[in-house]
Amino acid sequence: MDEQYDVIVLGTGLTECILSGLLSVEGKKVLHMDRNDYYGGDSASLNLTQLYRKFRPGQEAPTDLGRDRDYAVDLIPKFIIASGELTKILVHTDVTRYLEFKQIAGSFVYRDGKISKVPSTEMEAVKSPLMGLFEKRRAKKFFEFLQGWKDDDPATHQGIDLDKDSMKTVYEKFGLEPGTQDFIGHAMALYLDDDYITKPARPTYDRIVLYTSSMARYGKSPYIYPLYGLGELPQSFARLSAIYGGTYMLDKQIDQIVTDAEGNFVGVTSGGETVKAKQVIGDPSYFGAGASSQGGKVRVVEHGRVVRAICILKHPIPNTDDSDSCQIIIPQNQVNRRNDIYVAMVSATHNVCAKDIYVAIVSTIVETDNPHHEIVPGLNLLGPIHEQFLTVTPLYTPTSDGSADNIFVTRSYDATSHFETVVEDVQDVWKRVVGSDLVLKKREVEVQE
Repeated sequence: MDEQYDVIVLGTGLTECILSGLLSVEGKKVLHMDRNDYYGGDSASLNLTQLYRKFRPGQEAPTDLGRDRDYAVDLIPKFIIASGELTKILVHTDVTRYLEFKQIAGSFVYRDGKISKVPSTEMEAVKSPLMGLFEKRRAKKFFEFLQGWKDDDPATHQGIDLDKDSMKTVYEKFGLEPGTQDFIGHAMALYLDDDYITKPARPTYDRIVLYTSSMARYGKSPYIYPLYGLGELPQSFARLSAIYGGTYMLDKQIDQIVTDAEGNFVGVTSGGETVKAKQVIGDPSYFGAGASSQGGKVRVVEHGRVVRAICILKHPIPNTDDSDSCQIIIPQNQVNRRNDIYVAMVSATHNVCAKDIYVAIVSTIVETDNPHHEIVPGLNLLGPIHEQFLTVTPLYTPTSDGSADNIFVTRSYDATSHFETVVEDVQDVWKRVVGSDLVLKKREVEVQE
């Protein structure tokens, strides 16, 4: 392995695969390695055998769940926002040709002990039990204000400055009730907690516009999802990288990350061989305490654990109009918490499980010493649970930007229900590795595969 690479990428999570794909397109010589024998790292989709091997070593998957190959169960529940940044990258890099998407049937919100659909049309909004008649009028004015907003036309501002006034001020201006604020902030702007209310309104405005434009794109919900599971996403970017000369090695144990006397990155040792490169990018598991000689490269973020329960059901979630897929948001103050609880469900129509099986994942940020207890409000909505796999994962973030030693660490996948923060991390790492902002260039050549 005497070859010198520009970049070695460790781990095949979505963040790492997007980066290796984009760096390969840019003309960089990329070597991509993963200790697992499957793509996707923490963002993989597993078949039944892999799922049981991971969570219940030594136990066979029950035969009543059907064929192993019918399953692609996500480890991390996320949907793609139709008009979001990930969609732009997918379209721009032409990775969409390796993927097929299906819409998520509905987005729901939990309020006063009941599940209600987040309205996707004006007709649904009029009928929605989420607001009373007068509140609906106020909310209509609020949304008209957002849709009519033009930065360069003060007449559309109604005396509000989005960059200075807090979201609280905006809500109060339109007289919106706490329940409506809750619904807008958590089910549309998709905030995990209420910290946003006292901050300037601009980011919330951007998030609501993103949500409504994504909703308008396909109708029923703002989310799309790849057939055969989220693990298809990293694989598609891996293919992009390979077309442009990237080299992939799965099932490679990383023995050591080699640095020189000053601590600068030199190469990676695997199976007694060292391969050299100018830079390394990797997920936190390759740099955590005890992962190599590189302890101290990552730290756990504040409120830094996520609990997720992967549940296999033999029926759709009750009170969701028998939807074949959905998201349910339980806003934190409905259950006296600091953070929201999310439920994401997909089914056989997405080619991720056998016929008449549904996969629901309940997740939230851990706040106590009893994480399993914290997701009970979400589990209670599912009806009888056939199988359940529980994980509690720490969230890591890099301790340095990598510029000093050419070691660039990505962040763990957070508790948000979509991929926007993943793209933010991609843009952040790209800027640190390449030294300039990520600009999606048109691909010039149609490379022969």
